[in-house]
Formats: sequence, C-alpha cells, structure tokens
Amino acid sequence: MAGELNVLCAGAVKGLVLALQGAFGHASGLRLHATFGAVGAIRDALRAGAPCDVFIATDAMIGSLQANGDLRAATQRAIGRVQTAMAVKASAPPPTIDSAESLKAALLASSALYFPDATLSTAGAHVAAILERLDLRDALAARMRMFANGATAMRELAGADERAIGCTQATEIRYTPGLALVGALPAPFALATVYSAAVASGARDDEGALRFIDLVAGSASADLRHAGGFDEAGGGVS
Repeated sequence: MAGELNVLCAGAVKGLVLALQGAFGHASGLRLHATFGAVGAIRDALRAGAPCDVFIATDAMIGSLQANGDLRAATQRAIGRVQTAMAVKASAPPPTIDSAESLKAALLASSALYFPDATLSTAGAHVAAILERLDLRDALAARMRMFANGATAMRELAGADERAIGCTQATEIRYTPGLALVGALPAPFALATVYSAAVASGARDDEGALRFIDLVAGSASADLRHAGGFDEAGGGVS
C-alpha cells in the first residue's frame, strides 16, 4: 500500500497543488493528501496536531512558525508572489479599478462583495482594511458576503448576479470556473503576498516532504506557476 504525504495548504496555492498531485504520486509512489483553507485556519490546524508533512502558507507565517518550532528551520522554499485582485462573473462587463477613485466607484456600484474571512485570510483582512480606508464599511455592510476562504467565496460569486464583485488572491480567481480576473488592486491598495512551503516539525516522511517542496517550488513547475497567477517571489510583500 502506498504511503501518504499530508499537506496543509493555503487556498491561494490550491490550484497548483492539485495540478501537481497526480505527477507527484506517480513519480514518488506517495498518495498526496492535501487540506486547503485560509492561512489562519491551516495554522490553527497545524497547532492542533493535524497530520502534516508539508505546510504551505504566506512567507511571513512560515517564518513565524519556524521561529516557534512548528516548522523545521532551513526547509523553507518560496513558491511565488500572488497579487490580491478583483473578480467578476465571466459574463459580466469588467469594472475599471485602476485608481482609488475608480475602485471605490466599482465597489459602490456592485450588488454584493464576495471575499474570504477577514480574521483568518490574508486577502480578507486586506479587503476589510480597504473598506475602512475608503470609508465604505457602513455603505456596503448589507452587501458583504464573507466566507471561510477565498475558494468558497469565489465559487459563490460564480453563482451570483452580474453586478456582484469579488476580491481575493489572483490564483484563487484563476482556478474558479465562471469567473473573470479583472486585475490586481490599484495603488495604494495593491498587495503582493509571497507564499512558501516548509517541512512540518512533526513530519513523518522528511524525504517525501522535501521532494514535494522541490516540485512545487522548483523549476519543473515554473511554467505551471506562472500560468496559475504566480510571479517570481523576489521583491514581494508577505
């Protein structure tokens, strides 16, 4: 019976992990079992003792978890940088969001705003901060549609009306059928987040974990990462 490699993975990297799952299993003989969620949720799962060989999250969170011993030092590899972006249904006309003013107008014109949990996800916390900075929290309160993670929020957006809008990591928008990526958030609201992978301190298969990290972060998957919405990690913000 094939062994199993357990991965706790941020939703922004879900599409990439799923795309590599079959090839990794065939090459390694290991069955990849991946659990996806908002970065805060998978951090909590790791600390609660969930099986984990490889942990994939924001670079900043991985650094913090290495510092307190939850992840092994010197095993961190950057996967790439992801922009926080806006989405609409594929059938809807894309709004203009190239300035603070046009972004505010697009949000006010929307019938609903779909985004991930503001307390557990990187993109969700950023959306909440933007609404505060634009003084839109009260105006949009009845239109906010917040979900546990970006993947769920985008699936729900795909079934909404054509005036609805969504905001999460660009990679999550790209792997959701029925959506169109409008573009990255404009200055001064742009956010680029670096995602990395590391071996969990409780890993049961160090060799398999390092092999998977090499695949997800190495040259063999570079084209796949780029197609999925990842930029090179250099110069990113985490």
